[in-house]
Amino acid sequence: MKVLFIEWESFGNGDIKDAFTEEGHSVICFPFTLEGKLRHDPEVEAQLSLALHREGPHIVFSFNYFPVISKVCQKEGIRYISWVYDSPCVLLYSYTTLNSCNCIYVFDRELYQEFHDGGIQTVHYMPLAANTRRLDEKNAALGDSFLYDVSFVGSLYVERWNYFDKMAAGLPDYARGYLDALMVAQSKVQGVNFIQDLLNPVMGELYQAFPMETNEDGIEPKEYFYAQYVINRKLTAWERIDLLMSAARNCKVDLFTYDQSFQAPNLQNHGKADYREEMPQIFRQSKINLNISLRSIKSGIPLRAFDIMGSGGFLLSNYQADFLELFVPGEDFEVYGSKEEYLQKIDYYLRHEEERKAIARNGHDKVAAGHTFRHRVREMMDLLGDR
Repeated sequence: MKVLFIEWESFGNGDIKDAFTEEGHSVICFPFTLEGKLRHDPEVEAQLSLALHREGPHIVFSFNYFPVISKVCQKEGIRYISWVYDSPCVLLYSYTTLNSCNCIYVFDRELYQEFHDGGIQTVHYMPLAANTRRLDEKNAALGDSFLYDVSFVGSLYVERWNYFDKMAAGLPDYARGYLDALMVAQSKVQGVNFIQDLLNPVMGELYQAFPMETNEDGIEPKEYFYAQYVINRKLTAWERIDLLMSAARNCKVDLFTYDQSFQAPNLQNHGKADYREEMPQIFRQSKINLNISLRSIKSGIPLRAFDIMGSGGFLLSNYQADFLELFVPGEDFEVYGSKEEYLQKIDYYLRHEEERKAIARNGHDKVAAGHTFRHRVREMMDLLGDR
């Protein structure tokens, strides 16, 4: 099968292209940029139409969903497969999601259920994956040594997309107090996010302090923007900083993030790590790798978690319901449900090396056996054949 690959600067480009090729499909790349208009762009639409007629692909594929791509595929009568790994992804709430050409995969089962319950048949659930072959080759020479005790790779949301502080500066005292109480309550609960459902009493004040408009072709409520793009990111920033600093009181913590200015006692900030070259080795050479999920992820397993396990690293994650469908806590990875449990498990697994190594091996082997990009390509093509 011939695949027209919408190529932008996304994680996993090389991995999914290799998977398509290894499964016997041919891949032609169509350059794409997120700097353009993602909903309607006459120039991009004309270029894509020309590419479809010239190349004659059987399907179009992209990481994340783009209405502008769906519009062309619907017009040209060609299947558009998209695999969403970002959360939140406001483009999913475009009316174009209903286009019959679409086969949209989301990595979050609860998000899938939301669309399914709304009668939308073009959205499906598919977990993310790892390229264990590439990761194993990258880490082949590392042996069994460790450079780091506890590591976290990811954004602190203090250096980018920090809309909350801009909004909060203009809020009246009641609205600010309401948000603070709501966020404190949410910070104590794992596995359920109620921020969006409880914003209605202060929506007028939020909009007045920081106006955010819904999109012309979208059906997302205003609460969605403020919950997912503003408040949950701030809550994630609070949580990540608090958990990292708490762990650093008892052991050495290594942080790999965009903003190298963040500093704390017993924590070394290395700055940003390259996804393909550096991250696999960090995951493999860390005794404990942390996953502290972005709060807008409802139940899904983030890409970071698959990369950690696929690299042979030990994963300690906050509770996400989808983990329990694919992996076993205490056997393939470890999970915490509270700050106290998080600190207890860090202490326990730093002192129990053989148990920790066995769990890391199990996690790696389970990803390799059933959760690689090649497995996902087969699942996509099997579903495509059923439609």
